Amino acid sequence: MAEEWESSKVYPRVVTTLSSLLQRVVEINESSSSSSTTTKPLLSVWTTTNNGDEAKEEEEEEKKKNSSVFQGVRKPGISIKKYLERIFKYAGCSPACFVVAYVYLDRFTRHCPNLSIDSFNVHRLLITTVLLATKFLDDIYYNNAYFAKVGGISMAEMNLLEINFLFGIQFELNVAPRVFSSYCSILENEMSFESPNAGPRLHCFLSEEETNICKQKQLAQSNSKTTTQCS
Repeated sequence: MAEEWESSKVYPRVVTTLSSLLQRVVEINESSSSSSTTTKPLLSVWTTTNNGDEAKEEEEEEKKKNSSVFQGVRKPGISIKKYLERIFKYAGCSPACFVVAYVYLDRFTRHCPNLSIDSFNVHRLLITTVLLATKFLDDIYYNNAYFAKVGGISMAEMNLLEINFLFGIQFELNVAPRVFSSYCSILENEMSFESPNAGPRLHCFLSEEETNICKQKQLAQSNSKTTTQCS
């Protein structure tokens, strides 16, 4: 009976869409890593030694430390899709939390350019971003101990991941409505993704210019729909 219920359970499209996008990001990153083993990550090595560069080096080391705690020893035995579905099923968070989690994940990769999302860190990143998004958005939410059980990790690790992520994004938790809308547009585009040659935006943190462009496109689409309805 449980299997029948699980197979018939309908999850929000944002869950399946986000899992699809991240799965392709992981595949692209791991493929690139295996084919170019001699390429060094950006900003991974500072060769100068003056005081200014030493400060930059310390800052870079701190960023690497924040991101390294998410790296697991082995790949989890659950797919990204099943993991996100599990989080939605048991965490009781609103679908909007997954959009905000996507925003947070993108901000984290922007602040930690050494981080490459792969099979060894994506699950820990997801449980952490959804936890933070739920705390930020929802009035009622479960505590860290419960989220740790949902995510298959200890409460101590959940706490460690949360604090490192917060420092990684410099506690930038607020998501403006226009930014939320822009990321929704990215996910909507992912829903209609068909071309096998086109890759997802690995780091799609939106600049002010990109946000304005998305708003203009949304306004144009809205005006088009209104004109059609009136005619």
